[in-house]
Amino acid sequence: MKLRLRLASGTVLLGYLSRELLAKVFTTAIIVVALMEILALLEQVTEIMHRHLGLSGVLYYAVMHLPLLFGNAMPIAVLIGALLTLLQLTTSNEISIMRAAGLSTPGLIKLFLPTIIGLGVLCGVVNDQITPRSEQHLAQWWNATTPDAATTWHNYWLRARDDLININYLSRGGQALDGVTIYHRDHQSLLEKVTTLRDVHYMHGHWYGTPTRVLSVISPTRIDLLDTPEQSVRLDWPDTLTPGYLMQITVSFTQSIGTMLAEQNDTLPSSQSPSFFITEILGRIMLPVTFAVMLLLAVPVVYIPPRAGTRSWLPIWCLGAGLLFVVFQGLLRALGNAGTLPSLMAIFVGILIFILGVITVLLRIEER
Repeated sequence: MKLRLRLASGTVLLGYLSRELLAKVFTTAIIVVALMEILALLEQVTEIMHRHLGLSGVLYYAVMHLPLLFGNAMPIAVLIGALLTLLQLTTSNEISIMRAAGLSTPGLIKLFLPTIIGLGVLCGVVNDQITPRSEQHLAQWWNATTPDAATTWHNYWLRARDDLININYLSRGGQALDGVTIYHRDHQSLLEKVTTLRDVHYMHGHWYGTPTRVLSVISPTRIDLLDTPEQSVRLDWPDTLTPGYLMQITVSFTQSIGTMLAEQNDTLPSSQSPSFFITEILGRIMLPVTFAVMLLLAVPVVYIPPRAGTRSWLPIWCLGAGLLFVVFQGLLRALGNAGTLPSLMAIFVGILIFILGVITVLLRIEER
C-alpha cells in the first residue's frame, strides 16, 4: 500500500513539474521565435515587395522559415523555461516542501529529465525531417523569384561520384545553370578531362548542357583540346542530383541524417567534407544531452533563499552560463565542421566541461 501511494505521489509530482516546465519552455520559444521572425521579415520584406510577391510572399517566407527558427530558439527556450520554473518553485517555497518530504536535488533533476529528453527528441526530429524540406522549398522559391539570379555570380562546388562540378550561376529554382565546369577524375582521383559548359538545364528528369570547351589530360605535361558538339548533350550526372537537391546542398545546407550518411558514403552528390557530416550528425544525436545540460545550468537557482526571491543575482549568472555554453558549443562545432578539430572533441568537450562545472558548483553549494 505504501509503495502504491509513493508511486502515485511520484506520478502526480512528475506530471505537475512537466506541465510547468513545458508551459514555460513553449511560451518562451514562441516569444523568441516571434522576435527572430520579425527581425528576419524586417530584413527581407522590402525585397519580397520589390519582387511583387505581395502579402502571400511574406507569409510563405515566414511559414517556411519557422522550422529553422524553432530549432535555433529551443536551446535558449529550454534554459529560460527551466530557470523560470525552478525560480517559481523556489520563491513559492515548493522546493522547501519537496526537500522536507525527502526529495533531493538529484531526485528533482530526475523528475525533469523525461520532459527535457522529450523536448530534445522533438527538436531533433524537427531539425532532421522538417527543416531540410522547408529550407529547400524556401531556397528554390527565393531563387526562382530573384529577377537577376541568372546574372548573380556564385562559386558553388559539389562532388558527384568521381567528378568535381563548379557552378557560377543558378536560376529558375535550380533548373538552369550557367558557367559550369566539370572536372572528370578516374577512380584514383587523377584528372582526366575538363569540360566547360555555357548553359545546363534540367528537363524530363535529366540534365542537358552545351559544351564550349573540352580539355583532355593526356599526361601532366600534355593537354589536348577536343572537338565540342554543336548541340546540347545529356550529361551523365546522377539521377539523384535534382534541382531541389542541388539547391539543398549549395544554398540551404540543411540536410537530414540519412542524406548526410548517403553523401558521406558517396551514394549522393555532396558539397561538404566528411568532417562536416560527422560533426552535424553527432550534434543532432546529442541534442537531448545538450538540453539536459541547459537544465543542469538552471538547477543552482533552487538554492536561493526564499526570502531573497527575485533579488538574487543567481538566475542572471545561470542565464549567462547558458549563453556561454551556447556560444562555446557553436565555436567548437564550427571548428569541427571545418575539420580543424576532431568531430568527437567538437561535440563532447563542451558538454563534458559544463556538466563537470555544474556538478562542482552544486557540490560546493551543498557543502555550505
